[in-house]
Amino acid sequence: MSQAPAAVDSGIVRKVALSSFLGNFIEWFDYGSYAYYAVIISAVLFSADDPTTADLIGTFAVFAISFVMRPIGALFWGSMGDKKGRKWTLSVSIFLMSGATFLIGCLPTYAAIGIGAPLLLLVLRMVQGFSAAGEYAGAATFLAEYAPTNKRGLYCSLVPASTAVGLLAASALAFATNVALSQDAVLSWGWRIPFLLAGPLGLIAHYIRTKLEDSPTYQAMQEVVSGDEGDTPHPVRDLFRGHLRELVISFGACTLNAVGFYAVLTYLPTYLETAVGMPTGDAQMATNIALVVYVGFIFISGKMSDRFGRKKMLVTACLLFVLLTVPAFMVLNTAQFGLVLISELTLCFILTLNDGTLSSYLTETFPTEMRYTGFALSFNLANAIFGGTAPMVSTWLIAVTGSTMSPAWYMVAVALVALVAMVLSHENSHKHLDEI
Repeated sequence: MSQAPAAVDSGIVRKVALSSFLGNFIEWFDYGSYAYYAVIISAVLFSADDPTTADLIGTFAVFAISFVMRPIGALFWGSMGDKKGRKWTLSVSIFLMSGATFLIGCLPTYAAIGIGAPLLLLVLRMVQGFSAAGEYAGAATFLAEYAPTNKRGLYCSLVPASTAVGLLAASALAFATNVALSQDAVLSWGWRIPFLLAGPLGLIAHYIRTKLEDSPTYQAMQEVVSGDEGDTPHPVRDLFRGHLRELVISFGACTLNAVGFYAVLTYLPTYLETAVGMPTGDAQMATNIALVVYVGFIFISGKMSDRFGRKKMLVTACLLFVLLTVPAFMVLNTAQFGLVLISELTLCFILTLNDGTLSSYLTETFPTEMRYTGFALSFNLANAIFGGTAPMVSTWLIAVTGSTMSPAWYMVAVALVALVAMVLSHENSHKHLDEI
């Protein structure tokens, strides 16, 4: 076992934090834009008679299908991140992500090229899914390996916080364009703005990352590996051979985060508009306010996890989702702005107990030589199966059952699965990452 690396200069940690924040912000600004413009995209790039059923489900199906690439991307980027380094992997993946997003903003409409429009959208979304698979896990791993042990939860909470800020920026921009532009202007060119912004933002994030070095923890591991005369390390092989139990438990823990994140933070505006009948502006405003508060909740949760431990925080989140999700959706169905906002804030608070803790929990689950791979695979596999499908499944459940409460019961079921996983989980909150 290598010795714990010496403390890192605080200036370097700040640069790592900035690069992690910005890269993850770009990813989720792009994903949030797609979700918040779902109704517009369905009208521009698809063709169906009923925009609230076939067309909207088709838009969310493309959203979900892109997640098929997430596990594939996780294996690739995770392996590269453990072999070639966190810096190299994050610098390359941001190019693919921002490039694909930029091209979505350039897509011709269904009226111009017919079926080619949704097919090209699908291809670009799959490129997004492939490249995005390495971003969240890589940013969290990179930051965790630089962070002080007693503040790892707080530092790692910066990653989900950047996710929320990205969604907030996308939501705010969607709200602003809907207010400032006519419906014809939004359909014509307004919806393209957030996707086109990904180009310059991606270049900035890439530049910052090229100026950083890999973490001392990773470099110490590389020195040990280079001096070992045994077999060459193979992160994917070693993960399945020696850490399958940890991988399965981590996957279970990630399922609730996947469904909760996409249901609460990206699907709710569409749910409130199409299922509940709330005005678009009110639904978007409630989500914007909830996202602002959510960012503050995230940092509080990260700090609390440093004090109380990751396991207690994650178990608490599971129990609260089981108990309060259905009542919260009942309140959402009133379509009254004040009550809807209180309900969204409640769901956001519960989600932050999970989201603000999960990134540090996953970095503490796997050893350095397979940390990126284990984190990326468990997180992205859960997102591919449960997260990317959450909007589509929710829309489908409502259409099939005729009940606007069906998404709530779905979330309760997933919370019970995550609870079992967390009961079986570990607690490494106060260990240095070299000791895991």
